[in-house]
Amino acid sequence: MVHFVGAGSGAVDLITVRGQCLLQEADQVIYAGSLVNPELLAQTKPDCKILNSASMTLEEVIYAMQETEASGGVTVRLHTGDPSIYGAIREQMDRLDALQIQYDVTPGVSSFCASAAAIPAEFTLPGQSQTVIITRMPGRTPVPEKENMRSLAAHRASMAIFLSTGLLKDLSRELIEGGYPEDTPAAIVYKASWPEQKVLRCTVSNLEETAERNAITKTAMILVGSFLGADYERSLLYDPSFSHMFRKGSDAQ
Repeated sequence: MVHFVGAGSGAVDLITVRGQCLLQEADQVIYAGSLVNPELLAQTKPDCKILNSASMTLEEVIYAMQETEASGGVTVRLHTGDPSIYGAIREQMDRLDALQIQYDVTPGVSSFCASAAAIPAEFTLPGQSQTVIITRMPGRTPVPEKENMRSLAAHRASMAIFLSTGLLKDLSRELIEGGYPEDTPAAIVYKASWPEQKVLRCTVSNLEETAERNAITKTAMILVGSFLGADYERSLLYDPSFSHMFRKGSDAQ
């Protein structure tokens, strides 16, 4: 059996209870390099085989899983955050399907959630945004043209931008040309939930300057949108005048 497990955003205690139990029972752990807090590995069995996937190819990862499966062991594939977001798990699952090796997925706390918690902020703020766009800038690997940053910016929704800290000049330009005003609130959250976490508030226009001034070059989440500002509407769900199936509002006839 292979368990894909979300390690959480960094803090050791942000792994789920299920994920922690699987980690403690594993015969082999293949973890995502420097992105996973190494303190989590201290929870494994003394004889657990531990592999760092940073230097491995997909084929090498699958072969290691096959070996452990053949000996009757259990592998935990430990991914940063939640495996479903930039985890490259589909290609692993497809290979395991072809080999008829069973697997399952345990979700984790994504860094975009931990970044909002660090501020703290609410992505879906009434009257400002009810949509969250999770994306990244194209770098050494492309993004589909229909998902270019300028097109996504036209929605002026809440955005969580991964893997783009080294491209902030281009990111600012694309966001502004796409539709965000230059003074749109933004934040750079470095290593959300780790002990060295930093939260740097800025605007869309000075993302690069803010990062350079604070020596942030990688491992940061970029948040953009009016949800980071001061204005919003009160939620109707908890408004005294609003009726729903569990409560009769004060204005109800």
